[in-house]
Amino acid sequence: MSNLPITTITFFRYQSWSNKWWGFKQMGLLPEQLQTIEGITFAKMLGSGAGRGFSIFPNFGVYGLLISWENEVYANSFFQAHPIFLQQKERAKEYLTLFLHPTKSHGTWDEVEPFKTTHPFDKKQAVAVITRATIYTKHLLGFWRFVPQVSRSVHDKKGRIFSIGIGELPLIQQATFSIWENSELMMDYAYKSKFHKEVIQKTRELGWYKEELFARFIPYKKEGKWGDLNLDQLLTATPLSI
Repeated sequence: MSNLPITTITFFRYQSWSNKWWGFKQMGLLPEQLQTIEGITFAKMLGSGAGRGFSIFPNFGVYGLLISWENEVYANSFFQAHPIFLQQKERAKEYLTLFLHPTKSHGTWDEVEPFKTTHPFDKKQAVAVITRATIYTKHLLGFWRFVPQVSRSVHDKKGRIFSIGIGELPLIQQATFSIWENSELMMDYAYKSKFHKEVIQKTRELGWYKEELFARFIPYKKEGKWGDLNLDQLLTATPLSI
């Protein structure tokens, strides 16, 4: 176990309406509580989109918890014993926590740089990716006009293992989380896929975003499960520390 900073992302799936409503309320309640937990340097509660996760309509059954930690010791203590997490886990039908080593990041989130790079980037290694943006109100229509096409285009792309649309504020503050076999295949999608390439071009030409961030990570450990998603081989192929 390393004393280097790490990032974790947890997804919770709630089934009953009472638990979905409870999960929705945590979007407003947990951010302030998370600020009091030792070892946390950055934390966000995230909603998700309907359908395949990239939609203007929310999915009230799936929520995310993104945290940057001073080190893995603090993270393990939270996930093993803290009442906040244990209550979320108890109410969820299923959950998945991924432990991530930051390898490359540029941009800001709420005017801070939340991910401190700790490991070297390797384009041939399995990679998790977070993209995040705050969209100018005047550009919302233009941005969301492209989302359905991009969502359909990523689903069957070579090398994609998992992807979901997440966000803090519907329509305006949006993010994506995805896992790929390696960065080469991820970049093939980002810059060679017709619809995604067009979104990148429009972003540069029209200045859609007030703030944006792009970060890559080595996924190295998991807890819980998510449907039939199998990450065991991918995780055992990555280094635990340097």
